[in-house]
Amino acid sequence: MHPLMMGSLSWVTYQQRLQEGNAIVLIPCGALEQHGPHLPLGTDALLSTSVAQAVAEQINGLVAPTFSYGYKSQPKSGGGQSFPGTTSLDGSSLIHLMRDVVRELARQGVTQIGVVNGHYENQWFLTEGIELAIREMGNDSGLRVMRLEYWDFLTQDILDKVFPDGFPGFALEHAAVIETSLMIHYHPNLVHLNLIPDIPPTDFPPYDLFPQCPEWVHPSGVLSSAKSASAEKGKLMAEHITTGIAAAIQQAFPPISPSDRSFSIFSHPSQRSSQSTC
Repeated sequence: MHPLMMGSLSWVTYQQRLQEGNAIVLIPCGALEQHGPHLPLGTDALLSTSVAQAVAEQINGLVAPTFSYGYKSQPKSGGGQSFPGTTSLDGSSLIHLMRDVVRELARQGVTQIGVVNGHYENQWFLTEGIELAIREMGNDSGLRVMRLEYWDFLTQDILDKVFPDGFPGFALEHAAVIETSLMIHYHPNLVHLNLIPDIPPTDFPPYDLFPQCPEWVHPSGVLSSAKSASAEKGKLMAEHITTGIAAAIQQAFPPISPSDRSFSIFSHPSQRSSQSTC
């Protein structure tokens, strides 16, 4: 495992990293959701993890284990729940998962957390979990959390280069040019270019219906074609996204002096007061 991945560290090494004074922990969030015949079910989790790892390398951060399940796939942004393999959480489950993890990290002494979301439908449930954790910890805890969707760091000049014929919008980019190009860049062995469906952008009505309507979505699960995806586009977008997120985090989370941190909850028993009743 990568040396910046929290799950590969011992508790001793992890504590030392926190005590360095500027420990920013990134939480990648994805989903287990169909991404057409050419991309794996774990695309959202794979991309959010790869982006978080690349950002961590730039800011010397840590990457917590990935949220590999996400909120229910919607037809107009993910193809919907009807595809085999799409395995989703209720909103309340995702809220409580995010709340619990943020709260646990804060209990250990982490005060700067970046939530890197790679699944469109997750956004507001992650936000609710974050806000519940901050409320429970209290405003005086010093806890600060940034939630971001990595695609929002693609500026117009980059989108113009990736989509010279016009950008169809992020919702229709499910399993299309952006995700496919980034997967070619990060995980080329998991992409099957010969299986990319060549379809026009899906034309959805301006409303949702429940139960979901599988017939709204192309049988492939793709919402617009990824035929123009390439490794070059993936590299261009990956570098731009990584640089942009790293800069945003460093601006939002200024360095913290080690003397400003308290590790009384997370310290080794030998370092605690002899009067402790724990």
